[in-house]
Amino acid sequence: MVSDPENIPEYIPENTPDDIRLVVLDMAGTTVADGGLVERAFAAAARRLGADPDAMLDYVRATMGESKISVFRHLFGEETKAQEANTAFEEAYAELVDGGLVAPIPGAREAIEQLRARGRTVALTTGFARTTQDAILAALGWQDLVPLTLCPADAGGRGRPYPDMVLSAFLRTTAADGVRQIAVVGDTSYDMLSGVRAGAGVVAGVLTGAHDENALRASGATQVLGSVAELPGALA
Repeated sequence: MVSDPENIPEYIPENTPDDIRLVVLDMAGTTVADGGLVERAFAAAARRLGADPDAMLDYVRATMGESKISVFRHLFGEETKAQEANTAFEEAYAELVDGGLVAPIPGAREAIEQLRARGRTVALTTGFARTTQDAILAALGWQDLVPLTLCPADAGGRGRPYPDMVLSAFLRTTAADGVRQIAVVGDTSYDMLSGVRAGAGVVAGVLTGAHDENALRASGATQVLGSVAELPGALA
């Protein structure tokens, strides 16, 4: 029994970056260039419901990375309106994808291929619905790039900042012996929080998306990279 909890030594994990066995990567803003598509799709959804998108954009930007239905529940309150807004958002985003406006972050595919060639398992996660995630993967030709892709509905319905998608990837792939062998990588504060809450050994932010270095580090980033293209080197 510990008589003085305040004197418990700080836990310092023994894992180093080269111990990482499972890499959980966000999509929009991290491996997939956003280019303002999320905001454009949100604005279209807000207008369909007769709302002023400009009055809501600050919240949308602050919660980038969160499950989109959760964002709409906060903004619209009533479940019926939230679901209607989410459907409108997904349809608007799908139109942008179909219009050829989605593209990979430069070096993202190559980084994923390098990670897998070195024996690491890679999972792609998103706050979008499954239909939108699949449309993005198809547009990029990434259907077979990784062994596992997850959206909030695949992990019990809760998206980021909850750790559910990270832990679902851990359980489904059995690639890592423990959560310290997981790296979580994303462009938003919510990505960082999900990694911290999952107990991941590496929680890396990238500067190609929604949030800046200060926001990423404030939410628990263990390191911040210019882009996901730097990840293989950071884990070597």
